[in-house]
Amino acid sequence: MADVFPSIRGKNLNKRRLTVPDDFSGKNLIVIVAFQRWHQPHVDATFERFEATGLQHTHHIIEVPVLANFSRLRQMRLDGVMRAGIQDRTVRERTITVYLDKARFRAEVGISDESSIHWFVIRHDSNIVIQRGEGIPSSKEVEHITANSV
Repeated sequence: MADVFPSIRGKNLNKRRLTVPDDFSGKNLIVIVAFQRWHQPHVDATFERFEATGLQHTHHIIEVPVLANFSRLRQMRLDGVMRAGIQDRTVRERTITVYLDKARFRAEVGISDESSIHWFVIRHDSNIVIQRGEGIPSSKEVEHITANSV
């Protein structure tokens, strides 16, 4: 697979502006993409599965809620609501909300619809997607990520 993950700009819930995947270096990046509020339990289960095997020590792991490109005022309101619901600074740091043309983004990364979460393992030195999946990763998928850690 030689797909390159597109550069997307967002702000984490600690209000820090970041570009994914460009601002993450030194180790490979796992991006968990969610489109719907009801995806959150799936995102949480995915983090638990990755962290249970220690992947947070060999990879950056982030959550990227992908939202439509709303007005600035609506973006500020949504960011505030999300911040209020998440008190843990570590979780806020790793949650990077992006507001963009969702259909275009889905086309760029090969996601046909918004019915489930998707995750991508991205090489830190090239932004090439080296593994991807849909939904909560299986044990076999997590083993594959672990076995191919750089």
